Amino acid sequence: MTELNDAIKTNPHLGKYIHTYKKRKGRIPEFVSTLSSDMKDSSKINFIYPVGDPIFIHVIGTKEGVLYNAIEPRIDSFEEEKRYNRVLDKILEMAPYTEEASENYNFSENLKKLYDMSVSVNGKKSFFQSKVELSSEEYKKFLYLVERDIIGTGQIEPLIRDPYIEDIFVIGPKNTNIVHKIFGTAYTNIDFGDDIKLTEYLKGMGERIGRPVSEASPIIDGSLPDGSRINIIYSVDVSRKGSSFTIRKFTSVPLSIAQLVSWNTLSSTEAAYLWLCLEYGLSVFVCGETASGKTTTLNSMLTFIKPDAKIYSAEDTAEVIAPHKIWQQLVTRDKGPIEGRVTLFDLLKAALRSRPNYIIVGEIRGEEGAIAFQAMQTGHPVISTFHASSVKKMIQRFTGHPINVPITFIDNLNVVLIQQAVYRKGKFLRRVTSLEEIEGYYEELKGVATRRIFEWDSVNDTHVFRGLNNSYVLEDKIARTAGYEDPREIYDELFMRARIIEGIIREGLTDYSDVVKTIKAFYINGIDGIPFRI
Repeated sequence: MTELNDAIKTNPHLGKYIHTYKKRKGRIPEFVSTLSSDMKDSSKINFIYPVGDPIFIHVIGTKEGVLYNAIEPRIDSFEEEKRYNRVLDKILEMAPYTEEASENYNFSENLKKLYDMSVSVNGKKSFFQSKVELSSEEYKKFLYLVERDIIGTGQIEPLIRDPYIEDIFVIGPKNTNIVHKIFGTAYTNIDFGDDIKLTEYLKGMGERIGRPVSEASPIIDGSLPDGSRINIIYSVDVSRKGSSFTIRKFTSVPLSIAQLVSWNTLSSTEAAYLWLCLEYGLSVFVCGETASGKTTTLNSMLTFIKPDAKIYSAEDTAEVIAPHKIWQQLVTRDKGPIEGRVTLFDLLKAALRSRPNYIIVGEIRGEEGAIAFQAMQTGHPVISTFHASSVKKMIQRFTGHPINVPITFIDNLNVVLIQQAVYRKGKFLRRVTSLEEIEGYYEELKGVATRRIFEWDSVNDTHVFRGLNNSYVLEDKIARTAGYEDPREIYDELFMRARIIEGIIREGLTDYSDVVKTIKAFYINGIDGIPFRI
């Protein structure tokens, strides 16, 4: 209660919201500073949490689903709205006479100066007699709204700031929904007013990201300043329920492999298997359908690559995050004159000349897949994501148009991880449903032989290791490279690595930075470098 009282003191709009809610419902939501995965099992979800002053989030479980209310300063009356619009007009009037700022930080400072030149608090006299008079509360409220609407992301600012949100999807002005990392799909109280205001908002958003949207070009893809992906569908002719957009949020700090294991996305033994594969330079593809968590898993795996490795990543939108010092991160360029555009195909060709230890492709979609397999043939491990729900479908897509990889080349890939979003006992989960090894192409079979090493048991929600004493990759690839006299000794190493991952979880070292430090210490000093007993 102390935390809540402190928050209300500096954020009176929060106090008003809670007072109104208590009057209607007869109770006060529980105030929490952070969320945990066990909260989704609560039979009565009713939490308020902060995402940075002055914004708070209230999640409520209802019969229709989870309601997500953004609590932020809002304009309460028509007179207040008139004053706010006068403030905006005054700022625009004075803006040409101030120095131009090229960076957001400086722009924010200049906006604050313009704001202070435009308003007067509690009737104080000023040299600028035409200032808009505000109360102390209105001063703070309007400053937030001015920054939100001019240099922020407008109505969706609370959603952008909330680190627990994965996806935002808006269909028309009054239908904004999200995918929450803890509570799953939820509908929100975000309101754009009407179709005209939403289309104006999207025109402004398109211009800010350098991808203008119009009736002539109603569909665009781009990136927000924080790296989040945005897709806009403009015009009611195309989107019958009103202009719409979706945002896949970018996470600056990835989830760690230990966090994924603790959530049972994959087992500690599966993680240890991936550790050995990446340490010994094997190629791994993470496959699955849309929103199955492929990029999250790929980023978490990269901590297993040796710290001194030279890494080259190529993407359409920057989503790959590697914790390595020698990491060259490149993205495509599809704007400007044709001769100046850079495709994923171009980047991968350049990668082969750079001789990196690992090549990471954010997502293979087209002809660049053929270059990825050429890279594997020349001894460059490739790690990538790919849309396919099974190994069979993955092979079909790679060998078909437009990628056209010869089927005899497929065995240059070593391991395929299949991940899916599953609905189990009323819960939305992400699970690695299988890990399969590509053994080789056999002429007599006219196809590629694979081995399923791990398999998800959907009944018990467990990951079953079927590859004990039967793994082609562990015995014939890794054990031979590592110099084991008896290839089956590699399984002892596998289980030891699994115990390290379990120890990381047990000791509460699951934050990404802690996992990176622990694995780096292991590479430097072996088992003695681990900060706990296994």
